[in-house]
Amino acid sequence: MSSCLPAPLFLAARYLKPKRTFLAVITLISVLGVTLGITVLILVMSVMTGFERELQRKVIGFDAHLLVTNNGLIDGWKDLVKRSEKTPGVVAVAPFVQGPVIVEFNHQRLAPKIRGIEPALELKVSDLSKFIISGKLDLGGDSTVIGSELARTLGVHVGDVLTVYSPGNLGEVIEQLDKLKLKEKGSKNTKGGDIDTIRQMVLPTQLTVTGIFESGRYLYDSEFLLVPLHIGQELYGLGGSIHGLSIRTVDANRAAEIREDLRQNIPEELTCVTWMDLNKQLFDAIAMERHVMFFLLMFIILVAAFGIMNTLITVTVQKTREIGVLKALGARTWQIVSVFLIQGMVVGLIGVASGLVLGMTLIRWRNEVSQWLANVLGVEIFPRSVYQFNEIPAEIVPTDVALICVSAFVICSLAALIPAWIASRMDPVKALRCE
Repeated sequence: MSSCLPAPLFLAARYLKPKRTFLAVITLISVLGVTLGITVLILVMSVMTGFERELQRKVIGFDAHLLVTNNGLIDGWKDLVKRSEKTPGVVAVAPFVQGPVIVEFNHQRLAPKIRGIEPALELKVSDLSKFIISGKLDLGGDSTVIGSELARTLGVHVGDVLTVYSPGNLGEVIEQLDKLKLKEKGSKNTKGGDIDTIRQMVLPTQLTVTGIFESGRYLYDSEFLLVPLHIGQELYGLGGSIHGLSIRTVDANRAAEIREDLRQNIPEELTCVTWMDLNKQLFDAIAMERHVMFFLLMFIILVAAFGIMNTLITVTVQKTREIGVLKALGARTWQIVSVFLIQGMVVGLIGVASGLVLGMTLIRWRNEVSQWLANVLGVEIFPRSVYQFNEIPAEIVPTDVALICVSAFVICSLAALIPAWIASRMDPVKALRCE
């Protein structure tokens, strides 16, 4: 024995020395199993946490904390803004008009959405200015700020002019056509004036692109044009009405609480929803998937733990005579248990440490690794159109990493208890007779 190490630790270290045996190969595979499990768990949990929190930041940055809408239109919105601003917890309120349009540029036509806003008020509600990557947030006159993916699809640059058609006045056009049809039976002198009226209704709006924004979320960048509020009202024939109000609160996480106070200051027919309500299904699905993936991937570590158990049971069988000698010399039960328990803990510790290092490395270079795999396999690993992000998000949560590492270490240690218990139960006489 060594005078520097306790007997159980000394024996465990001797049994763990690399040897060119099949048992050593099984031990190495067990360590690799723990390493792989830790790596995958840390990588997946960090990416999913990053996806969830980055999505929250993108949603809150582009959208308001609260939206006040109606099944129809909202009239007298300026008075409603003043009443809403008196609610405790409300920081700013801004009107908006939103709906689909048809955009044409260089003989290409798409059907994105416009969002008519008052820039001075909207900038107090959302962080639109920080998303501008080209030009500036200038919505004076007949102008627009367009999403980066939409601009790329249309081939639009700052200074180009878009032609925008709106379906908002389609009902009025049909109504005028019906009136014109009825008048055909009467005097024909008014037909020219009626046709001019209809022509004015269907004439497109010319908007100059003054800026291009990129929120980082594909859905927003590919589907939205920001326009002045009056342009949105004209396109949809709203007059002085709006579609809703955007509201910023002191804390996005308190939006539901502040909504209850806000309802006391607005008419009952208006609907008030939080950013969490609008994205509830998405965030609930992400949270559930995180929990499911944690338990599923934990089975990788369980498989590795069975490998550790198998290795230690084999060692127990091989070292039967040595165990008998130790017990005959007066070794206590806890000392025998400690020998095999330490082996399992060391294997688990090595696997956890190597998995932690590898996992952190892959998180740091996740986008480069994804691009390399895409080039090698010829398959897009992270399609932006599906996941709505330009790159793979990730955020390391220390408590999650600690939970993964501690859980894996405990599982590996528990896997060593059965072989240790078997070794401690051996009869020294029978063990010494074993060849």
